[in-house]
Amino acid sequence: MDNLLSISSTALYIAFIVYLIATVFFGASIRDKRTSTKKGISGSIAIGLTIIGFIAQLTYFITRWIVGGHAPVSNMFEFVTFLGMSLVLAFIIIYFIYRLTALGLFALPISMIIIAYASVFPSDISPLVPSLQSHWLFIHVITVSLSQGVLAVSFVAGLIYLIKTVDQSVISLKSIGLELILIALIFLVGFAASSIGFQLNDYHAEIQYHEPNYEKFKDEPKANIKPEEIEVYKMPAIVGPKDGVMLTENKMEPLISIPGWMKGKDAPRKLNTVVWSVFSGLIIYGVILLLIRKRLGAWIQPFLKNVNKNVVDEITYRSVAIGFPLFTLGGLIFAAIWAQIAWDRFWGWDPKEVWALITWFFYAAFLHLRLSRGWHGEKSSWLAVVGFAIIMFNIIVVNLVLAGLHSYA
Repeated sequence: MDNLLSISSTALYIAFIVYLIATVFFGASIRDKRTSTKKGISGSIAIGLTIIGFIAQLTYFITRWIVGGHAPVSNMFEFVTFLGMSLVLAFIIIYFIYRLTALGLFALPISMIIIAYASVFPSDISPLVPSLQSHWLFIHVITVSLSQGVLAVSFVAGLIYLIKTVDQSVISLKSIGLELILIALIFLVGFAASSIGFQLNDYHAEIQYHEPNYEKFKDEPKANIKPEEIEVYKMPAIVGPKDGVMLTENKMEPLISIPGWMKGKDAPRKLNTVVWSVFSGLIIYGVILLLIRKRLGAWIQPFLKNVNKNVVDEITYRSVAIGFPLFTLGGLIFAAIWAQIAWDRFWGWDPKEVWALITWFFYAAFLHLRLSRGWHGEKSSWLAVVGFAIIMFNIIVVNLVLAGLHSYA
């Protein structure tokens, strides 16, 4: 079993590297100004590498399933990794329909960001809690993840459409909004980069936070401190608990205390993670600006001049038209069946359930506005971007911050 687990981890790492190389070839297929045959060669190599990377990631999935004895979608690491794989699968299928290489130039980096984001969560295989020991759970989660992978392609296509069509020569709400979307993606890169960087350096700090008075317990032996009174930090504590005391020697003391309105045991650490994500993302974005000397959207736009915006707009719509019924099946119907089995009720206003319903209503409105009101092109693209933002809010904030029955993730 240890050998299979090693194969699983190696296969995921190989998939990430292959996706990175494939992205370079997708970029070459766009930048190549020579013959269409040369462009075809670059594109063929790129999609071939993408398929190889997907096979490697599928190997990770199958071997981890064998080792764990259940579908590997039961915690944040497994679910987010499978979401990245679902995005690649959806892209491969859509690529062979439309042959749009620009789609790969954006889809694969976003998939890599998602995989990198997954890597910051514990990857250990743990026994399932009783509420998760149901085949309906795996059917529900896998279907939801596949639907979100397809819907992510609509985001990718919508983002391409906006970068191509929004006037970057002037500063407007549209150009600023588009730049903020790109910066948000860089924040995810910053989150993954900072988390992985401190993990590689084995950063570990413990802060006692429960007692209100520093003098009362500053000399208390660590062995006498209750585990629930200790907050474990994997990143330097820019934000710490109110009146907290650093227990680990030679580690940075928190610079600021968490606001009083933020409650919960893990609130200081979670806010600290957000601060590091923004801080690291801004550094990365600043370096990019120094290198390209213009807004990121304005720099990318010329590379998309040969992209047919009508094709991109159709991909945006088709992806939602496919992903929405899948999400309805997995996120509402299968989820209700599992909820009835696990908790003896189909619906309970759990935060995860509420945001799944919000997601469903949003994409239903997308299709209504598209088909009945003629919201094509730019309007449709903005909706696709907002839809993906709702999905990511559901995955990140609802899973990690809001308390509920799904907090096991």
